[in-house]
Parts: sequence; C-alpha cells; structure tokens
Amino acid sequence: MFELTDEQTMVLSALEDIARDEFADKAFKWDGEPPWENVELLAKQGFLGINFDEQYGGGGMSEFEAMLTIEAVGAVCPDTAEFIYNQQMVAPRAIEMFGTEDAKDQYLPAVLDGESFIAIAISEPEAGSDVGSMQTEVSDDLVLNGEKIWVSNVTHADAVVVWVKFPEGLGSVVVEFDWDGVEIQEHYTNMHGGTQSQLRFEDVDVAEENVLTRGKDAFTEQLKALNWERLGCATLANSFARNALEKALDYAQQREQFGQPIGDFQGIEWKLADMLTQLEASRMLTYRAALNAHEQGRIPDRLETSLAKLHSTERAEHIVSESLQIHGANGYQQGHPLEYLYRMTRGRRLAAGTDEIQKNQIAAVIKKHGLPDLV
Repeated sequence: MFELTDEQTMVLSALEDIARDEFADKAFKWDGEPPWENVELLAKQGFLGINFDEQYGGGGMSEFEAMLTIEAVGAVCPDTAEFIYNQQMVAPRAIEMFGTEDAKDQYLPAVLDGESFIAIAISEPEAGSDVGSMQTEVSDDLVLNGEKIWVSNVTHADAVVVWVKFPEGLGSVVVEFDWDGVEIQEHYTNMHGGTQSQLRFEDVDVAEENVLTRGKDAFTEQLKALNWERLGCATLANSFARNALEKALDYAQQREQFGQPIGDFQGIEWKLADMLTQLEASRMLTYRAALNAHEQGRIPDRLETSLAKLHSTERAEHIVSESLQIHGANGYQQGHPLEYLYRMTRGRRLAAGTDEIQKNQIAAVIKKHGLPDLV
C-alpha cells in the first residue's frame, strides 16, 4: 500500500471507527432507501465533502482523501459508500469545479450538510457511451430541450447536472426538478433495487449562472470530471470487494465441515489468497492514478484511469462471486448480504463507462503512444 500521511491515516482511522460503530448494524437493510442518517452523521463529523472547498462547508482536502472515505465506509455499508461517492465524486463536484459562484453558493452547502442530493444525467434513449450522438440541446438563448434516461437517485434529488449540446459543442447545466418544463416520465428499478428514471425537458429556461461548461474547453473540463468519477467508481468497487472478502474470511474460519474449518482446506485458502491479490492490485492501480493526478495538478491520466476502472470493477465482481461461493447456499439466498452485494457490484461495470469503453480507451492510447514507460 502507498504510505499515507499522518493526516490521511487519522481520517481513515476515524472513518473506520464510525462505520464499524454506527453503520454496521443497519448495513444491507436500507432496501433502496437513501441512508440519510448515516450521511447526516458523516456531515456532522466533517467527513462529507472532504474534497470540497471549506468556503462551502467542505474539508479542503483532495480527491484522494475523498476516495479513502468511500473505501472505508464501503467496507462496512455499501449503500452509504455509494451515496457519498455520488456526492463527492460526481454531480456536486462538477458544480464546484466548473460552476459560477452563484451556483456553488446555491447548491453546495445543503449537499455538504447532508440535506440535499444532486443527480447526473448523461445517457439518452439513443445515446449511451456515444456522447457525441446526444440530442439534448441548449440553444443560444439558454432554452433546454431533450430526454435523458437511466438517471439514478431522482426520487430523492433536488437538482440534476445535465450533459447537453450547445450550438458550439458539448456542455453541461444544472437543472432543478421543480422548474417548468422538467418532467419525470418513468421510473425503473435496477438489479440491486435502486431507482433510475427517464427525464424529459421541454422549453426549460436555464439561468446563466446554472451553466457549468460551455465553449472550446467544455469537453476537456467534462473529461476531467468524468475521469475523477471513474476513479471514484473504481474505489467504490474496491470497497465492495473488501466487504465481500472480509465476509469470506470470517465465514471460512467459523464454518466447519469434515471436522475442521473450511478455511483450512487448500481449495478455500487459494480462493482467499487470489481474492486478496486481485483486490490489492486494483487498489494500487486506483491509488496510482489518483495520486499522480493530484501531485501533478492535472486531469487523471486517460490510460491510468481506464486501467484502474476496468480492473477494479471486473475483479470486484469476481471477488464478490467467490465470497458467495465460499458461503455456499447460504450466500445465494435472497436477503443475504452477499446476494445483495453481488447485484450491487455488477452495476459498477456499467456505470461511468462500460468495460468495453475502458478497453477502447486503453487500446487507443497504447496504439498511439506505445506501452507505458518502465520508469
């Protein structure tokens, strides 16, 4: 593991204590409902929005510390980790990175107090990974029209960051759900019980202060936000894998068959060893991408980001599956934490760019620039 600073170690230790003492008993029992009481506790303790400017109620630290919070919480309560990932690494972070002062003042304090949620809308019925084919448009006079689909957490969100096309190219705006012309058309329930929605925008007037990105630098800015989102997604997957591995280790040491704990059989020992090896490789890929970007003050590297996101999400699904295998029929029952965790983890291979998109990115870089330098 990378060596953490004293401050990072203190943050991680405190979060592990909070998660174990406050979140463990209710973990896997939220049944699709937001874990608001956990979020409010993290906000009260100063751990929600740890990577946001102190001016808006954040902790003034970096994305790396935000990723540590996700990892520590997700190892105990995956629902809480997913919630804080969405708030620290996705839509609200885009508002802080690119928004006007009016937008930051309007939206961020309530988010960082644990009182509000902001969703993100990118995919459309005819445009998923191919964002260049988006049809949702904002005219020169800032009127929004179009549709978005697979928008998560709309049922408890106050506003949404919408990826759009301006006449000059890609961009993004913040839209509130109670504005005229904003319609929630339909709700869908995904595999792990989360709600995703289809939105329609018809002649929605967007205030100038709610424009986040627009113009020649808009795509680069949105790529910066998307790469951090992908590293957050990798971190979230790693936390799920850690959660599953701890459950597998505990069960293997307690469950006895043929006169001994099943963890003493070589077949189970090898599974545990492989699971840890895969998890640690995922964590190192993710940490490398985040720390390199932070230390050099740049966008997370395209190749490093895709390697981390691809490896972490694929291996997390495998690790959760192997943990379920170790639990046998117990883990396969509806209502068991591993059954839920498996369904939850599977979505990480779709969110923030599918496996196939990450592989396309990796191949494009190495074909153009060759393999990464050895030093």
